[in-house]
Amino acid sequence: MAFEQKMVIIFFTAVGVVVGAALIGSTAAMLVRQPPVTIMVRLAGEIKIWAVVAAIGGTFTAIEVLESGIFAGEIRAVIKQFLYVISGFAGAQVGYFLILSLAGGKN
Repeated sequence: MAFEQKMVIIFFTAVGVVVGAALIGSTAAMLVRQPPVTIMVRLAGEIKIWAVVAAIGGTFTAIEVLESGIFAGEIRAVIKQFLYVISGFAGAQVGYFLILSLAGGKN
């Protein structure tokens, strides 16, 4: 898979994890008689870091590539992993903003 393709997939995976977790979590909030919009916004904020981890395919693979890149002098591998993580963070943040706009802002 090409570098750019993988970045796009990571971005949208992170968006999907945040949006999906927040929407399904708000459904669960209704079942237990909690305010769904408040729970949805809270979950979206709390799940962002996990969305990045899920989007890049787990932490150990990224850490192994970073380790081999740093100690073996493969700077390109380090830069690629860094950009993958940035793509994941951007996707998680976009997902969070989508949930915020759906909820009408922070509650």
